[in-house]
Amino acid sequence: MREFDAYFLMEEKDVIEYAREKLSLFQDDSSLHCKEIGDGNLNYVFRVWEEDGSASVIIKQAGHTARISDEFKLSTNRIRIESSVLMLHHKLAPGLVPDVILYDDVMNCCVMEDLSSHQILRTALLDKVKFPLFVDHVTTFMVNTLLLTSDVVMDHKEKKERMKNYINPELCEITEDLVYSEPFNDYKVRNDLSSLNKAWIEENIYGDPKLRLEAAKLKFSFMTNAQALVHGDLHTGSFFVTKDSTKVIDPEFAFYGPMGYDVGNILANFIFAWCNTDAVMEDGEEKASYLAWIEETIEGIVDQFSSKFLEAWENHATDIMAGEKAFDTWYLRTVLKDSASIAGLELIRRIIGIAKVKDITSITNENDRARAERICLTVGKTFILEADRFQSGHDFLKALKNEASLEVLKGD
Repeated sequence: MREFDAYFLMEEKDVIEYAREKLSLFQDDSSLHCKEIGDGNLNYVFRVWEEDGSASVIIKQAGHTARISDEFKLSTNRIRIESSVLMLHHKLAPGLVPDVILYDDVMNCCVMEDLSSHQILRTALLDKVKFPLFVDHVTTFMVNTLLLTSDVVMDHKEKKERMKNYINPELCEITEDLVYSEPFNDYKVRNDLSSLNKAWIEENIYGDPKLRLEAAKLKFSFMTNAQALVHGDLHTGSFFVTKDSTKVIDPEFAFYGPMGYDVGNILANFIFAWCNTDAVMEDGEEKASYLAWIEETIEGIVDQFSSKFLEAWENHATDIMAGEKAFDTWYLRTVLKDSASIAGLELIRRIIGIAKVKDITSITNENDRARAERICLTVGKTFILEADRFQSGHDFLKALKNEASLEVLKGD
């Protein structure tokens, strides 16, 4: 049996040996199986299970480069951050993250609860499944993990110590490049423009100085505004779901940054789901019903987040100045403004940059896909350039529907 006292990148056969050696979960004489199931951009994810189905786990290992591209040289420290964040989130938002069974700082592995009974939210949305409890779950998760890790609630010295633990420069650099820089510049190495929108992007994204200025401001806010411990990658591929359960996964991008980064990301990804539904479903009651549910979800994320945020502020705020009249509503307004801006960044970068989303790329009709891209780009610009005016779910939804209704998007 291979010893695991020095790091190497494991294959499936190695993971079986690793599970036998490191975990007491499996019986000594059991027949184990392993499959690499990762579909993300960074890490390797293995499912290990006993043949009789009595036990199973997920083993996630970090490599020295990203799976998306060998250009991204990364420290395997990200798996320490992910394991630590999952354990903290388990305390702050119990029931909404998978249980961590083991963190191994030699093999750079995290062993966690197997969520095979769940499915990835993005996949479920592409299959047009509704999740009536998702809004309640995701807004509870965001309020508990964001507000409760901020200076509003935490002892300020303790918060600063925690910030040191979650310094994440390499993954933050990926975000700084892929979200804040490359989509606003003619970065031919990694940007990937569709032919039908290429000229429009060159004129209206690369060639818009007001938009580029706002993107510059947002980039430096991302790098300097250590507001709360953000998940850092809260898109619809970072949730496992059933009709009555939601589990947030993959916080390897976590660091202390602006709260709106998480809120804006999940909002943008439901707009991707809306655009996919609008493009691929035949007109009729089924399509109208699913679009209505997505629209209710977009509104609910903003409005339930806001109401829960203010309630949690009243119950948990400790800083003496946080009790000043109207400070809580002012603070929330800044978070929602950031959420709009960051939703805009996410909408634009997933169309222009290297890291696409299946919601858009799976649209087979070229004209329909180009229209969906244009909706994302124009809504994204609106969110960034007019961020101050987005303070309710209705505000976000109205902008989406307005841009989708423009004649130019139906024809040109």
